[in-house]
Amino acid sequence: MTDMIVALSDLPVIPPLVEGYELTPAKTWDREVIVDWVRDHFGTLWSSEVANGLGHHPCRVLIARRGTEILGFACFDVTFPGFFGPTGVAESARGLGLGKALLLDALHRLRARGYVYAFIGDPGPIEFYQRTVGAVALPESLTSGYSTPLKRQ
Repeated sequence: MTDMIVALSDLPVIPPLVEGYELTPAKTWDREVIVDWVRDHFGTLWSSEVANGLGHHPCRVLIARRGTEILGFACFDVTFPGFFGPTGVAESARGLGLGKALLLDALHRLRARGYVYAFIGDPGPIEFYQRTVGAVALPESLTSGYSTPLKRQ
């Protein structure tokens, strides 16, 4: 799947969340809980990227939560400069608008850092990104920065 690009100049407003839910930057003291949650719900590759984002100051990981329960996450400016992702929402919390809010919050933060464009690497729900922020696919002739991950022997 090809990467996508998004112009950050005219982003939609971050929508309000359902009462009781909130988006916050991840806290470094929650690192192990967050990394474990991402690993359990989305796998080792994404948990490694989240761990990297948690190592930056300020943190480059956003969390969707209800009280102390993690419901979703989004990384930005982590894997490569100007990239959004990985991101994910727990199956039990899908349909609440958390994914859209995480996406928009992260893209607004990239714009605040001075980026004019953001990239969405190896996107899953292409139609969601097209509809929500007008993302367009890069030509397939452009190679991605991703490589085949190492495997334990």
